[in-house]
Amino acid sequence: MRDWLFLTPLARFGDAGLLLLRWVTGAFLIWQSHDNIFSAERMDEFVRFLTQFHFPMPEAMAPLCVWAQFLCGFAFILGLFTRWAGVVTTVVFIVAVWMVHWPQDFPGWWPALILVFLGILFATLGGGRYALDNPYEPPGTR
Repeated sequence: MRDWLFLTPLARFGDAGLLLLRWVTGAFLIWQSHDNIFSAERMDEFVRFLTQFHFPMPEAMAPLCVWAQFLCGFAFILGLFTRWAGVVTTVVFIVAVWMVHWPQDFPGWWPALILVFLGILFATLGGGRYALDNPYEPPGTR
């Protein structure tokens, strides 16, 4: 009865759930940053966006931010340097919430805020069993 009440058997799928979360988060980060990497016009547009929100050194910050998101996306998908990617994602999106989304209402904060907490989750948990940076351990060794 207790297992049914607390859905305890689902715990065995935790690493698969973490894998899916890594994949969708990584795909989103790649999708939202790739156009700025492959198009100088889009990067210039992002520089203007950062300028509008009074970021220091927007010409340097724009490529730094875009490449950080792009590379973290691949790191999450592969499960490689997952904790580092989590830390970087957390920092990038704390800055985004603070500099861009602060005056907005909560729904305006939501996408960047979720990425802050996903970054914290990946930084603390790592990539899970199905990550390149966490090779499989035989049952009973943990």
